[in-house]
Amino acid sequence: MKSPCPSVSALVRFTLLLLLVSCKANGAVELAPNVSFPAVLVFGDSIVDTGNNNNNFKTSARCNFPPYGNDFTGRIPTGRFSNGKVPSDLLVEEFGIKEYLPAYLDPNLQPGELATGVCFASGGSGYDPLTSQSATVISLSGQLEMFKEYIVKLKGHVGDNRTNFILANSLFFVVLGSNDISNTYFLSHLREMQYDVPAYSDLIVNSASNFFQEIYELGARRIAVLGAPAVGCVPFHRTLRGGIERKCIEKYNNAVVLFNDKLSKEIHYLNQNLPSSRIVYFDVYNPLLDIILNHKKYGYKVGDRGCCGSGNLEVALTCNHLEPTCPNVLDYVFWDSFHPTESVYKKLVPALLKKHIHQFV
Repeated sequence: MKSPCPSVSALVRFTLLLLLVSCKANGAVELAPNVSFPAVLVFGDSIVDTGNNNNNFKTSARCNFPPYGNDFTGRIPTGRFSNGKVPSDLLVEEFGIKEYLPAYLDPNLQPGELATGVCFASGGSGYDPLTSQSATVISLSGQLEMFKEYIVKLKGHVGDNRTNFILANSLFFVVLGSNDISNTYFLSHLREMQYDVPAYSDLIVNSASNFFQEIYELGARRIAVLGAPAVGCVPFHRTLRGGIERKCIEKYNNAVVLFNDKLSKEIHYLNQNLPSSRIVYFDVYNPLLDIILNHKKYGYKVGDRGCCGSGNLEVALTCNHLEPTCPNVLDYVFWDSFHPTESVYKKLVPALLKKHIHQFV
């Protein structure tokens, strides 16, 4: 008589496999049985950059040093502009894909990571080519070239058919526009002398539209586009232009609202003209503004200063190991003078996905 052990063992293995699959798929986002997101591919700026600027010593838009990463696993400063995870990481975590989204330019990136997604974002980048040029970072066209290179590598790793499936079913996440309005238009005045606000918003919306169509032509179908946040309420601008009371700069926020409105309408137009496209506008302006202005309602004590240094101006190279950090980062909406804390991202990302996930089906 044969031992029953092999069949029991097989049953155990099968049960464990089911549990593993269940755990992997058990992110906070509930998907229909026939829906999957095999990978997440991210384009954008410092909100979603996971380390692509680390080896670019020509730019000040770097943060691969303490105290950045203070609450990341192992307290490692990875190049994420936060105390911990950024939205890129939370997306793959919510979908149950993996724990972190690696930077495409990470020298330790493994080929096996390609099939589940990478990040092409570069801190300091924008829809306006001048934004990236002035910050000496990877432009949107540069991120597009990296994506093309990624496709070639992915085909070499998993083949053409699987690559096409991954591109058609993955979530493409685009986060840009803040630096254009905040830095290129208002702070440096590089574009303010050439365009009024409506004309400049047209320029960057046109650039955004061209980019969405370019990645669509390369196979992208599910594209999430974040509107710009209320840049007039970040600590940096409140310090420089908010007066003694450090109020939000309404002129900046009004420009963002105009841009977001035009961006949303352009996305609606593209969805009607690009077959099988699912381009979805995510409003981050209102939920984040509510957290900033009504921070106590969300459990925060400070909404107008960052945790790093004085919290008024420190960001990137000026937020470093020589600067003290706040006693409890969970009390703060902002980590530095531009970027929210991991805690805030954990409130925003799941809520946004829950609100919009059905639109990708």
